[in-house]
Amino acid sequence: MTCELLPVGLLTPVGSELGVAPGTAGLMVTVPGLVAAVSAPAVSVAGGRFDRRVILAVLIGGTAAANLVCALAPHFAVLLGARIAVGVAIGGFWALGGSLATRLVPAEKVPRATAIVFGGVSVASVAGVPAGTLLGDLAGWRASFAALAVLGALATVLLVALLPALPPERPVDVTTLGRLLTTDPAVRTGVAVTLLLIGGHYAAFTFARPLLGGFSGLQAEHIGPALFGFGAAGIAANFVLGPRTAQAPKTSLVLIAGALAAVLALFALLGGAAPAGAVLMLGWGLAYGAVSVALQNWMLAGAPEAAEAATALMVCAFNLAIALGALAGGAVLNASAEPAVLWCGAVLALAAAAAMAAARRPGTAP
Repeated sequence: MTCELLPVGLLTPVGSELGVAPGTAGLMVTVPGLVAAVSAPAVSVAGGRFDRRVILAVLIGGTAAANLVCALAPHFAVLLGARIAVGVAIGGFWALGGSLATRLVPAEKVPRATAIVFGGVSVASVAGVPAGTLLGDLAGWRASFAALAVLGALATVLLVALLPALPPERPVDVTTLGRLLTTDPAVRTGVAVTLLLIGGHYAAFTFARPLLGGFSGLQAEHIGPALFGFGAAGIAANFVLGPRTAQAPKTSLVLIAGALAAVLALFALLGGAAPAGAVLMLGWGLAYGAVSVALQNWMLAGAPEAAEAATALMVCAFNLAIALGALAGGAVLNASAEPAVLWCGAVLALAAAAAMAAARRPGTAP
């Protein structure tokens, strides 16, 4: 997740050195998101009968190599090419790894185990992106990507050493994916809400650095701590609220989407002052922190007999939303002032809340 999100904190220095506008630099988020949306179901199907531990090791090792290329990239096109490889790894990893909690622990511990697995998303925000942003400020953005290459290699070794063998229980095929989308209303709703909610978040969050620096007026040295606050709040929400979303995923998602819409609207209205912008980043983290766990719990409740396939569809929608959200936010930012991306995100989050509120709970009759 740090691989995917790091450019959020480096858009300005990368764009400045490589000669691209901030909206164009946002392609570092858009492109891997689009690729991950395709690779999630593709890796699930192509992985077939291979041990999941082996596939995950190959994918994470691939991020190490891709980040090394990013660190050495002489121009933006090379960096963007390496981000394509990152997208393949991200989509494939989450398509398989997102559902593994159901296999690693007893059934009664699955909600907390799922929160721990998806806690990686929040920890990336609180530790990965701020640390990468700080390192980029101190030693240059290339050092941040080089550090990720080293950490990716270490993660690969640890994954092989610590994860048990995980032969596939029920191989995913195209027919299963198609059946879930066409016959399971809970899965369809989950995909739609993921597109709206995650798209809204990333339409704004991709440009957190320009928002904090240009709109809120934070000094460069204070942007890293503000992102740290966002991540810390997200970790708290993930581990405190995340496991509870398994009991009522519908209600949880309505509240999460509504809270996110409210925070983004308040940021657009009040975030023009540095103190308000920093405080609202904390609220943003609290509103968003449990979203990955809540979405995963909704999908597992909708298709408990096809957890890996349902997760692959969610990951596909999640990453497509990241890409489209960042693309939409970049277009809005290039055409308007920074608060416009916040309004864009708020409207999409509000639409997600409405869609989830109208949905039937998984397992109920039509």
